Amino acid sequence: MQRRAVDLKSVGMAFKGKAGVMQALEDVSLSIGEGEFVSLLGPSGCGKSTLLKIVAGLERPTSGEVAINGKKVDRPQTEIGIVFQSPVLLDWRRVLDNLMIQIEARKLPYHKYRQRALDLLASVGLTGFENSYPYELSGGMSQRVSVCRALIHDPSLLLMDEPFGALDALTRDQMMVDLQQIWLRSRKTVLFVTHSVPEAVFLSDRILVMTPRPGCISSVIDVDLPRPRRLSMRTSDAFNRCQIAILKLFEGMGVLKEEATPDDAPNNRVRAKDEINASSS
Repeated sequence: MQRRAVDLKSVGMAFKGKAGVMQALEDVSLSIGEGEFVSLLGPSGCGKSTLLKIVAGLERPTSGEVAINGKKVDRPQTEIGIVFQSPVLLDWRRVLDNLMIQIEARKLPYHKYRQRALDLLASVGLTGFENSYPYELSGGMSQRVSVCRALIHDPSLLLMDEPFGALDALTRDQMMVDLQQIWLRSRKTVLFVTHSVPEAVFLSDRILVMTPRPGCISSVIDVDLPRPRRLSMRTSDAFNRCQIAILKLFEGMGVLKEEATPDDAPNNRVRAKDEINASSS
């Protein structure tokens, strides 16, 4: 029986603002097995990133509870790895030093982990860039460094908050392949936040589809595709069936609309006319 790495029970999150109380998350319950790659997929503003922060202990839920490896999360977790959308590298530190800041902060033996850092950089094609500064790297290279930094202390759980969202399409594709290879080697438990349907299908064992705010788990999609997955698989019938099933869920929620509603149509015509006039002037 697969050991449960993450458990959420009836988690809710509300924020107080000038306009009153805003319910970001409502009654979210889920379990993630050890070594499983699970994606949180939903529209912008549905609480995906908030949920990730709650799992990390960076936010306290207003209701419900979270446990990692059976231990209640009641403070920021230090034994996990986190990758954000921005690489958040220190400009004045070289690539290798950016990785080793984790080791320094944890007071772990530097020389032992230095070789692990070099091995991680090699695994994502960054051998030779150990002494480069962040400004000398492309966006994709910087994000690879960020992933390596999250893994340097060998955490059992990796949390990723739209880590490829700011990258161009080709770099994003390569990062998906790189991440899959890292995961296949290490079999870390991964909770991955995204609003990209193809990205979620390519990477995940399971996809948790979230509703618009207040966010909750609408459906759980099992991705029964063989690994390792190749980019060419995205044109296969099995891949497309999974994508279509998810898109239909979003259509049912009103997140996606095939056609403009009657109320929208006049506004669309006005906008189109304005765009034509602007382009011809």
